[in-house]
Amino acid sequence: MSLHRSDLPAEVLALLRRGTVIPAHPLALDASRRLDPVRQRALTRYYVDAGCGGLAVGVHSTQFAIREVGLYEPVLELAARTAREATDRPLVMIAGLAGRTAQACSEAQVALGHGYHAGLLSLAAMKGASLDELIAHCEAVARVIPLTGFYLQTAVGGIALPAEFWRRFASIDNVVAVKMAPFDRYRTLDVVRGVVAAGAQDRVTLYTGNDDHIVLDLLAPFAVRRGDEQVTVRIRGGLLGHWSVWTKSAVALLDRIHAAIDSGRIDAELLALDSRVTDCNSAFFDVAHDFAGCIPGCHEVLRRQGLMAGTWCLDPSEALSPGQAEEIDRVCREHADLSDDAFVAANLSKWLA
Repeated sequence: MSLHRSDLPAEVLALLRRGTVIPAHPLALDASRRLDPVRQRALTRYYVDAGCGGLAVGVHSTQFAIREVGLYEPVLELAARTAREATDRPLVMIAGLAGRTAQACSEAQVALGHGYHAGLLSLAAMKGASLDELIAHCEAVARVIPLTGFYLQTAVGGIALPAEFWRRFASIDNVVAVKMAPFDRYRTLDVVRGVVAAGAQDRVTLYTGNDDHIVLDLLAPFAVRRGDEQVTVRIRGGLLGHWSVWTKSAVALLDRIHAAIDSGRIDAELLALDSRVTDCNSAFFDVAHDFAGCIPGCHEVLRRQGLMAGTWCLDPSEALSPGQAEEIDRVCREHADLSDDAFVAANLSKWLA
């Protein structure tokens, strides 16, 4: 079984290209660190009702270790089924793909079997591979499923990928998007330069995964030279762990950004949101401890809202860092208008039913 981008539903491809909110779906566990299907479904229902345009499942925020405990397919299946039951509007369903080539291709087959449209390809397992080996790996997986590239920050296991890699990656015909999450302006620009150098900017849609720079990533155009030509491109949407919390607010934010760009009127208040959103992210993602608590930090926000029962991760050592809960207290207090607590409270019982 294989899928080419030309076979994707037209409304799904249009949504991806226009740019949308794609939360990186967390994993809801119980106190015994087993999957909590009731709360896992509740999270999916929350994201759909918040107005997201897609879901990314089996990715870093879902915990890569789901593969080691036999949860990869069950979690993908549950999210896809719950999303279909929750809405009949189009959603871009993206499955995280990891491991070396055989594993990544196998996971792509699993994703296709449950109706996913694209794979977000992590290259962390390819550490030490040559550029040619990396591209051969990507080409093999792209023969199975349309790909979204993934520049994962090195602090959480990613590898450095030069502009030449991104030029060759974007030249692969079945690539539809790139999630840029190096948390580094120079490396983000490497992706943009590579996509433009490949002449693929109209086919490969750019998504921010830079949770530390969300608003300006979405507002600022990138001007890149290609020979004698200057090409201007934009990051259209976000595929973000940060957007797994306060998601209704994120949907409103992206709508506001798109409207501002379309009108050509970008006001100072909107620009100032970049620092405010980044301040929230500093607490959620535990920047003070080099992102050690980035997953449980998001869990903590969802726990406070009642969507999760606890902050448990598959790895017992993965927990809130010292002082992180207090930092989350602070940003929740100082940026309360960016939350969607009232929306969650009004719908929680329905999502948990």
